[in-house]
Order: sequence, then structure tokens, then C-alpha cells
Amino acid sequence: MPSDSVIFARPQRRRSAPIWARASWIVAAAIAAPIVAVLVTAAVPGGAVWRHIWATTLPEMLGNSLALMVLVAMMAGSAGAVSAWLVSTCAFRGRVVLEVALLLPLAMPAYVCGYAYVWLLEISGPVQATLRETTGLRFGQYWFPEIRSLPGAALMLAMVLYPYVYLLCRGAFLQQSVCLVEASRTLGHGLSRTFFHVALPLARPALAAGVALALMETLADFGTVQHFAVRTFTTGIYEAWFGLGDRGAAAQLAAALIGCVTLLLLAERASRGDRRFYPTTTRHPPLRAVELRGWREALAILACGSPILLGFVIPGGVLLWLMVTVGDPLSPSRFLPFATNSLLLAAVTAVLAVLVAAMLGWAVRLHPSRVQRAANRIAGLGYAVPGSVIAVGTLVPFGLFDNALDAWMRANVGVSTGLLLSGTMVALIFAYLVRFLGVALGAVESGLARIKPSLSDAARVLGRRPGQAAREVELPLARGALATAAILVFVDTMKELPATLIVRPFDLDTLAVRVHSLAADERLAEASTAALLIVAVGLVPLALLTRGIRGRHRSPG
Repeated sequence: MPSDSVIFARPQRRRSAPIWARASWIVAAAIAAPIVAVLVTAAVPGGAVWRHIWATTLPEMLGNSLALMVLVAMMAGSAGAVSAWLVSTCAFRGRVVLEVALLLPLAMPAYVCGYAYVWLLEISGPVQATLRETTGLRFGQYWFPEIRSLPGAALMLAMVLYPYVYLLCRGAFLQQSVCLVEASRTLGHGLSRTFFHVALPLARPALAAGVALALMETLADFGTVQHFAVRTFTTGIYEAWFGLGDRGAAAQLAAALIGCVTLLLLAERASRGDRRFYPTTTRHPPLRAVELRGWREALAILACGSPILLGFVIPGGVLLWLMVTVGDPLSPSRFLPFATNSLLLAAVTAVLAVLVAAMLGWAVRLHPSRVQRAANRIAGLGYAVPGSVIAVGTLVPFGLFDNALDAWMRANVGVSTGLLLSGTMVALIFAYLVRFLGVALGAVESGLARIKPSLSDAARVLGRRPGQAAREVELPLARGALATAAILVFVDTMKELPATLIVRPFDLDTLAVRVHSLAADERLAEASTAALLIVAVGLVPLALLTRGIRGRHRSPG
């Protein structure tokens, strides 16, 4: 080649993101639209209804919400952390069964648990009736705790939400270095002091994350607090929307609830600060279990068994008894539509959530960028927002669209279109998708993270395009994660109550709505059939979760 020759290289164009990667940004914008709609609507100056709420009931809502959060954090945090520590570090009779059974309350919605306890413990319930018959006392001559109260609602929520803390803390305890625990015990510290001074500080991030999840569910709860006559933001949103007919006031309450959730997340992060706790080594033998005997064994069984008894066995037994003795009075042909609607809505939402989550997950895997990752984080934001807020945020833009389209059609065509989206199954499924897409996205991303990039690279070397490699190599390997995501979304949709009550069409009832409407009319025995069906469906992902935990973590033996 001559020395004076010049080689001109053709500049390579920067590859643009594939169309399905750009579509993920559109999905993120659509998911964020309800939250933005709530904030924009709340910025409009309030009317008479909002001024009345501000002056009368808003302080009560705020005070009750804060009190619920404090009580649930104390009860769920202590029950979850203590039970996780005992089954992870101690050996006692029944531990193998208890470590799995401690997850059972996850299948029990808080409002279903609350309905069962109200029937059991109210004035006309079997417990007080038996007490009066046994002692000969009349009502008013004896003291009995009031179940329909703020502490009662907090207990119901804590007993079905503590598994969040249990799961995360148990994983943290099993991963801790045995060296530190053994050093603490060598210095004369017993199990309790080792727990408080060594293990719990190391597990503090897991404890804080579990409590934060439980508190977000507490702020989102509607059925329990309404049935227990505890006024919170969720009940206020429902009353403002349906009772007072003021969408602006409902949006402003929803915005206030978003503020509470945001403060909660910031407080969880700030509670950890800059402090870090690290083990001194990562090479250590598995944690050796401490044998418990006598009263210590009985105390450990009581500490681990009480949450299961209160959160699953008692309410489940009450529902089963009521179903056998009373049950839903509707014939199977009339009851079947409730189950059909629930299953159909849950199935459609699960399929859509998995498809969207798969698109978002593979977009960030094949075209990683800050913008793409930000789009995924925005798309998963809905799970941290209560269902009542998402419901209001869904109906506001849908209503504006329907009204604008109807006005245009009237002016130009002379035909009224009515409400095409508001109050339809489309709006309800969209609200579900916004609420639970984060669940599916987390499962899909976790599954993709376990697939080695070298497998896709090998397919690329063999001539496959990125999309083909993802479809032919990674998709079969991620089928388990996709199935897990679908099951989790399916069960969460079956249990969702506030979004269903606000967004659903007037002629569409689900199992959750059936349970709520019967319980509101004090027909708790008739609500048992639908409630048990919801619980039974919730046991399916619990079985998968238990199987996964047994595969990853082997308790000390």
C-alpha cells in the first residue's frame, strides 16, 4: 500500500433504540398518568367540600393514619423479626412446620380477616354470647375489648402483613456471618442480647424494608378500616367521590395520601442514614442452631405460633365454619358470575402485565441506558401508590377524554357518544395494570438477571439478531419468572378492593365486592363463601414461594 494513500472509514451511525424499547417510554408515561392527573387536579383551588373536609375530618384522617402506622409497625415488625430469628437460629419441635406456616397469613386479605373477627368477637358473636351464658352477666356488666376500634384494625393489618418483615429478615439472618454470632455468645451474651445487639443491627435494612412494605399496605387499606369505623385517607377518598360527589376533593385527598407514601419512603431511607453494618468475612460455615428445651422451647413455639393462629387459623376456621353452616344464599348459577368476573379480570390483567413487564425487562437488557432504566422505575411506581389514588387518577383523565369526545361528536356529528372508557372494564383493567405492573416487573427483572449474557452473545455470534436471541434463547429460560409474575399479579388483582369499588362498572361485581357489600350489611356469614375463594386463590403463589424458599435457604438443623 502506498505511503500517501488515505483510508476513509465510513462513520458508523449510532444505533437507535428498537421500536419496542421506545414503546417502553410510552408505557411508563401511561402508567404515571394517573398519578400526574391526581396531582394536577389537586392543584386546583378546593371548593366548599374540600374546605369542610379541611376544617372537620382531615385532622382525624391524618391522626388515625399515623396511629395505624405506628401500631402496625410495632406489631408487624416485632412479630416478623422475632419469628424469623427463632426459626433461623434455634432448633425446637415444630420449627420445620412453623417456618413455612408463618407465610400463611399472606393469603388472607386484611379485610377478610377483619370481617371474621368482627363476627366472632362482637356483642352478638359467639365469644361474648358464651361469656354471658357461662357467667350469667348481662352486657355492660363485664369488660370486653372493642374489636371495632383503631387498635383492632391495627391488629388485623399487622397479623396479615408481618410476613413481609419475616421474609426479608429471615433472608438477612441466614446470610449473616456465624463468626459474629458465635463471638457474641462466647462473650456471655444469650440469644436475646445477641439478637438485639448483633443480628438485628445487621438486618436493619431488611427490617426497615419489610416494615415499609407493611406500612404502604396499611395506607392503601380500605375494607378493614371502613368496617372497623376508622376514618383514614382511603375512606375519605371514597366518601368524597361517592358520598359527596366532589371529584376535586377526592383528588386532593388522594394527593395528600401520595404525600404520606412519599414521606414514608423518604423516612425509611433516612432511618438508615450513612450507617452500614458488614460482616468481617464472607467465608464462614452455616449458622449452627441452638437447641431449646423446656420453657424456652414452649416460649419459642408460642412466639412463632401466635401470629399464625391470629392471622390465618382463627379467621380461616371462622370462615370455613360459616360457609358450612350458612354460606352464600345465592344459587350456584347466580353466584358463578362473581367468580367469573374476578377470574376474567385477574387473568386479563396478569397476561397484560406480563407482556408489558417482559417488554420493559428486555428493553433495558438489550438497550441499557439511564433513560430506559428510569422508564422501568416509573412503570413500577404504581405498586407504591394506594389503589384508591390510582382509581381517582384513572377516572379523571378518562372522564375528561369521554366528555371532550362527546362534546365534539355532538357539535360536529349530532351524536352523543356517552362514556366510552369511564366506568368500563377497560378503565378497571388499566387501573389494575397501573397498580400491579411493578410486581410483574420485579419478577421478570429478577428472572432475567439470572440468565448469563454469554448465552445471548453466543446466539448473536451464530447470526441471530437481538430480538431473535431474546425470543429463542432467553425467553425459554425466563418462563419460570414470567409464570411467577403472572401468578402474583393474578392473586393481587383478585384481592384488590378500593380500585374495584371506585372504577368498576355499575353492573359488574367481583368476589371482593361481594364480600364487601355483604359485610357492609352485617351479613358476614353469607360473605364467607366468596371470602374463602379469595383466600384459596391466594394460597397458590404461597405454595410457589414456599418451594422457592426451601430451595434457596436450608434452615440450620
